[in-house]
Amino acid sequence: MYFVRTPFLLKLFYNRVIWEVPRKEKSIYLTFDDGPDEIATPALLQLLDKFNAKATFFCTGKKAKKYPDIVKNILTQGHSIGNHGFEHKKSHFISNADMMADVEKCSEFVNSDLYRPPYGRINPLQIREIRKKYKIVLWTLMPGDFDTRVSKELLLKRSIRYTQNGTILVFHDTQKTIEKLMFVLPEFLSYFAAQGYNFQKLSIRDIDKK
Repeated sequence: MYFVRTPFLLKLFYNRVIWEVPRKEKSIYLTFDDGPDEIATPALLQLLDKFNAKATFFCTGKKAKKYPDIVKNILTQGHSIGNHGFEHKKSHFISNADMMADVEKCSEFVNSDLYRPPYGRINPLQIREIRKKYKIVLWTLMPGDFDTRVSKELLLKRSIRYTQNGTILVFHDTQKTIEKLMFVLPEFLSYFAAQGYNFQKLSIRDIDKK
C-alpha cells in the first residue's frame, strides 16, 4: 500500500523533512529513485534535455559505484543527485546504527547533502541523526510507476491531476519503469510547460528554510 498524495497529517507529523517546495514562480520538482541504471538513466537524461527540464536523481551507492560515469553525466547535464542509501535497505528492519552506516557508505559514491530514505521509511530518531548532515527529502506525489496494476494512462492521469506549484514527484530510474515513463513524461512535461511551469532540480538553497 502507498499514498498517491501524501496525507496532510503525515506531513504535519513529520514536519522536519521536505515534502514540497513552495515557490512564487511556477516550479515542479521531478525526482527519480533507485538508479543509476545503464539503460533507464541515459533515456531519462535525453528526454529531460529535450524539454530543458532539470531533475534530481536519488542514487543508491551500490549502483553509483557500478556506474560512476552515469552519475557524472547526471551532474554534467545540470541535474542534482541525492543519497538513497548504499544497499536500499528498509530502515525499519535494521538498527539505527546500521542505517547510518549504510547512508555514510553511500556518501562515498554519491556526493550530496540530500537524502531520501528507501521506501520513504524513517523514524523520528533516524530523522534527528540524519539531519545533522543532510536535508531529508520525501515527496508530495507518488503516481505509482512501479505498480504493475497502474497502467501508463492512469499514471499520466495521476501525475497531471495532482501536480501543482512546488510539488515534488517521485518516479523510479529503473528498467522496470522506463517504458511507462517514456509514455508519461513527454505528455506531462508538455502539458505543464504550456502552462508556464519550469522543472527544477532540488538544491539546499531551495529547501534551506527546512
